[in-house]
Amino acid sequence: MSLCLVSAGALKTLQIAAFTLAWTHSIEKTAWQEDWRVTAQGLQLVEARIKGFGAGMEPPPDARLIDGWFRWHPHNPPQPELALGNSAAAGEWRLCESGRCATLSEILGHDVGVHVTTLSACEP
Repeated sequence: MSLCLVSAGALKTLQIAAFTLAWTHSIEKTAWQEDWRVTAQGLQLVEARIKGFGAGMEPPPDARLIDGWFRWHPHNPPQPELALGNSAAAGEWRLCESGRCATLSEILGHDVGVHVTTLSACEP
């Protein structure tokens, strides 16, 4: 399986099996990260972590503070797709793989701006 990104009519396919989605909370200006796997059933959230809490981003009761991050393992079913909107107050979403991160605009090759970007598992 691969990861497909679609935004403003542009399609990009990445041949990756796992990725980290990273962003900054628009109000608290706090880092948030999620680790995802690309599976035949969809996108599976493996771990979530935040650097702090407040303004609607409280970690769940099973979260543990490890190396400055509140970390937990959600138990959600695979998602057919993720729809990512952009906020001018928070900066762009970043997609990381093997320790390298890039904004969605860099990956797609055009300014994403206010357009929604959809991520989904797809055939290579």
